[in-house]
Amino acid sequence: MDAADYASEASLYYAKNTQRKQKSLVYRKFTVAAEAIRFAVEELSPQTLSGCSLEVNEVHYFGRQIRPLYDDGAFPLPRRG
Repeated sequence: MDAADYASEASLYYAKNTQRKQKSLVYRKFTVAAEAIRFAVEELSPQTLSGCSLEVNEVHYFGRQIRPLYDDGAFPLPRRG
């Protein structure tokens, strides 16, 4: 992801409850992709994160592709300690 992409709008899709047979899909729109990435990594369970999808500038990142965006040196927001 380009550093400028962190400031772009983003859409995040994830399953609300991964333990049930019927899962509700949650859609959240973020004005800044970095906030979507931080939410996904810091607030979602690892199991939920592995099944979620992030869309930034018509590029999709799935599950395990999201954590490296958070760990990247270009990530502009403070990380949880």
